[in-house]
Formats: sequence, structure tokens, C-alpha cells
Amino acid sequence: MLDELRDQVLAANLALPKHGLVTLTWGNVSGIDRASGLVVIKPSGVSYDEMTEDDLVVVDLDGNIVDGERRPSTDTPTHLTLYRAFAQIGGIAHSHSTWATAWAQAHKEIPVLGTTHADLTAHPIPLTRPLTEAEIEDDYEGATGMALVEAVSERGADQLPCALVRGHGPFSWGDSPEAALENAVTLEEVAHMALLSSLLDPGIPPLADAVRAKHFERKHGPRAYYGQRS
Repeated sequence: MLDELRDQVLAANLALPKHGLVTLTWGNVSGIDRASGLVVIKPSGVSYDEMTEDDLVVVDLDGNIVDGERRPSTDTPTHLTLYRAFAQIGGIAHSHSTWATAWAQAHKEIPVLGTTHADLTAHPIPLTRPLTEAEIEDDYEGATGMALVEAVSERGADQLPCALVRGHGPFSWGDSPEAALENAVTLEEVAHMALLSSLLDPGIPPLADAVRAKHFERKHGPRAYYGQRS
């Protein structure tokens, strides 16, 4: 199972630059094997062009390195906090993608303006609260994870598959590394379209509730009919 997870995590990480979500070595994807409680994550500062499975790092949910010669991503504590908080999460993707990060740096949540957003989530993409100086000093990455947990806890990780870290950038998640990547790609397009729409009409109203709910439910609800039956 862990070998399969390594394959998935490597593929998702290598897809980040292909989708234009990262520059240089920014960003990371991880995946968790819930049976063993082990997490596979990108190594810190390793080029995507050179990355192989041997570079990936395996850690437990306390952050102890179980396998790998590299140092894990500096965002590892943030990933682990999300995994501990939401049992349904199987993969997490983080980037500094331009359009989503612009909203994070502007300290604004992304409103639901269109059906592309509603296909991802029926709710605005939330923005985390400011961290205190003590949080930044004592456990910056872990506190970032807790701020993300707080931002999505009311709705849950299924209803909100992504969030913006204030002044930092987006985190996305799903039931697998591939799903987390897909949500990251969708979030970047949603952020792009929302910003352009807001420029065209600063007073643009949110998408009608009925349309918003319909688009989310047809893709994610109990009677979803988007896509093909397995």
C-alpha cells in the first residue's frame, strides 16, 4: 500500500508545475495511508525536474521520519494537523499559485460568483484568521494547520475542500493525492475568474442559491449524476 501511495504522491507533485501551480521548488503534495498512519510527502527544496520516489519522505502523524534520506517539506506540520483533524482527508496539496495567492494576500475570501466555484464547493473559499506572534514564534507551521482546521470546521472538509492561508497561499485536500491536486487546479481557476469578474463589476452579486446548490449537489450530493458510473 505504501509503494502505491508513493507513486500517487510523486505523480501529484510532478503535476504541480505541469498545471502552472508552482514556481521553482514552491509547493508540495502529500498522501496518507490511514491503516498505518504514515504520510508520504515531498522533500524540502528539491527540484521537480529531478525528483524521484527515492526523494520522498515518510513520516508518522507525530512528524517522526520513518523512511527517507531527505528532510520533509517545511509545511509537513501543517499537513499533519489537517490529517489528524479530518479522517476523510487522504491527500493534501499546497501551492503559491498566482490567483489564489492574490486573494490570500489581499486577506479576502473568494465569494461564490459562478457555477465553476459551485462545482468545487457551495460556499465561499474561507480565509484563515491572523496568527498571533506567539503562534508564529512557537510553532508556525502547526499553528497554520490549526488556523486551517478552524476555518473549515463548521462546514467540514468534505464541504470545503480548500482554504486560503492569510498572506500565504492556498491549501487543498481530497480523498487522495490526485483529488487534492484536482481541487488545487480548480481553486486556481476559480480564483482567477472571481478576480476578473470582480474587476468587471465590483458590485457583482453572489451566484443564486438555487443554482449554487444544484451545481454542488449534482457533482457531490447523494444523488450526484455528474460523470460516469464506475
